[in-house]
Formats: sequence, C-alpha cells, structure tokens
Amino acid sequence: MATHAPATRPANPRFSSGPCAKPPTFDVTKLADAALGRSHRAAIGKDKLKAAIEGTREVLVIPADYKIGIVPASDTGAVEMALWSMLGARKVEMLAWESFGAGWVTDVVKQLKIEAEVKTADYGEIVDLATVDTKNNDVVFTWNGTTAGVRVPDADWIADDRDGLTICDATSAAFAMDLPWDKLDVTTFSWQKVLGGEAAHGMLILSPRAVERLESYTPPWPLPKIFRLTKGGKLIDGIFTGATINTPSMLAVEDYLLALDWARTVGGLQGLIARADANAQAVFDFCDAKPWLANLAEDAATRSNTSVCLKFTDERIQDGAIFAKAVAKRLEAENIALDIGAYRDAPAGLRIWCGGTVETADVAAMLPWLEWAFEAEIAAQG
Repeated sequence: MATHAPATRPANPRFSSGPCAKPPTFDVTKLADAALGRSHRAAIGKDKLKAAIEGTREVLVIPADYKIGIVPASDTGAVEMALWSMLGARKVEMLAWESFGAGWVTDVVKQLKIEAEVKTADYGEIVDLATVDTKNNDVVFTWNGTTAGVRVPDADWIADDRDGLTICDATSAAFAMDLPWDKLDVTTFSWQKVLGGEAAHGMLILSPRAVERLESYTPPWPLPKIFRLTKGGKLIDGIFTGATINTPSMLAVEDYLLALDWARTVGGLQGLIARADANAQAVFDFCDAKPWLANLAEDAATRSNTSVCLKFTDERIQDGAIFAKAVAKRLEAENIALDIGAYRDAPAGLRIWCGGTVETADVAAMLPWLEWAFEAEIAAQG
C-alpha cells in the first residue's frame, strides 16, 4: 500500500489529451523565426505553409499523389469540410463508439439530413467492422476514439476495390499509429494533438479518389465559403500548396514546423509510434498489477496507445464520478498529472495521454502517485 507520497515526481505533469504536451525540447525562444507581422500570402508565408504540408507528407509517409491542405477550425473544420463537400453521392455508413464519432453522426443525420446507416458501440467497445460495406458505401469513422480510448485494430475491413469513400477522423492517431493510406480517402487531424502543436488549424488529406469525387459531384446543399474546395468543377489546388482558405496563425505554423523537426530527431513516424507504445504499455502494465483499476477498452487489440482511458473497479467506491474527479483533482493539486479527468460525455474515470511527446519516465513517475491518490480518496470517503 502506497501510504506515503512517492519521492519521484514527473518532470512534466502535462498528460492532457488535447491540447497535448509540447515536444520535450520545446522552448518558446525557438519560435523567433516565425513570420509575424507578414502576410501569409507573401513568399515567406507561403514557403512556411508549404514546408508544413511537405513536412507532414515526409513524417507521415503520405503518398506523393495525395493532397494535403491546411484548413481552419482544427480537426472539426477538416471533417466538416469533407462531410459537407463529398457526402450525398452514395449511401453512407456512420460508425461511432465515442463522443466525436457521435458528433459526426449528428452532423450528417440532423444537419445534412442524409438517411445514413448508423452503427454504434458503447464506450470501451467498437462496432462490428465485418458488417461495414466499404465496397459500395461511403463510410465515416474515427481511427482512434479520443474520449473512449478505443481504436480500430487494422484496416483489413476496408475493401481495396471499393467504390465508396472512407472518411477517417485520425486526430489522435496521426503521428502515433500506422495509417494505411491506400485504405483512406479522406484523413483529418489537428496540430494540437499528437505532436503538441497549437490549436485552431486542421489538416485535410485527400486521396486521388477523394479528389475525383470533389470534381465530379456537387452536393445539393449550399456550401459556406470556408468549406469550398473546388471552383468551376476543379480542385482549388492552392489550398494544398500553402494558399490557405483563411488567414492562418504564422506563430502556430512555426510551432508545428518545430514539432516536425523534433519528430525527425526521434526517428520520424516509427520513432513516434514506439514512444507512444512504450508510454501506453507502462499504463497497461500498471493496470494489470492493480485490482482496483482497469482499461476502459477491454479488448487489447482495440486499446489506444495515445488516449488511454481508465476506470476504477474497487467495490468500496461509493460514487464513481465523484471519486474519479477527486483523484484527478488531488493529482493536479500536487502538480503530478494535469487534466486527466475523463471526457465529460464518457464514463467516469481517468484519461491519460500517452502520445510521443510524453516521456515514458514521466508516465512511470506519475503512476505510483495515482495509487497514492486512489488510496487517499478511499480513506477520505470513510
């Protein structure tokens, strides 16, 4: 029993699932080269935006014929652009097993009023992917359910000879999991997730099949200017070379470029995956050793290596929600773990970010404190 506070503290207590921890080498003075006070359409601005796009391609190993664009409104904006611009041409299947996936269902069914086939699963579980018809239908899904700690185990369920499009929200998966680009037609993520960039900017990645849909299909509803990806029936190619739809923050761009530089120093994509895997495994091993704590995702094949969601299982706990919040508050008060409470729509528990910008030594130092906080709260509730 950890009756006394552990001696070792994490060097960095930031375990938030978004915005996430900055790279370990981050220093605000390294942003001094940002093109502040300059037009993003000036040569220097366009060069930096293009560097962000091509750096993304390099680190994520995205095929040369895929288009990569920087878009407004974070991952949400990128997903919405895809939904509003491409859906309606074919039957749609919506897959949801956590809050963000459920949000895309609401947008498609209630806002766009598309009669989609909706398949859902409870938090900690995943839908039966074998029932999804990717051959004929457009399919919208999250690769990693940030608020449930559940990810798709692989892409074997996606047909190689599909006629529909796959639209994948990969915001807490990109830079931490292998994304099979040949299976993904639209992929989105945001800077503030796995690489710890600054918020408000999203990335939209289009396969040639997605571009063909954009250029051959016009949705029946009006598109706001901020969603328009085509003009005169042709893709607005400038969006994918650095001419953004609206004004980006050049400070945030510089921060993202810095994060990409750091990613290269740890071995690129495979190095980032290895770091996230090591962080998550430390938490998994801790859970296996403690009878009072469990992973929300019961199937090991679907457990996230970034947003690891945990639940308390001790029978002495009188109110799970109150107890989990008290544990999180106690750890924050000690500056051990910040912002690790479960997402507001998720089951009561904790959510520990294990992406590549987190150091495994910090995870290892935090976990004994988690046991200390658990025991302190058990004692406090009498």
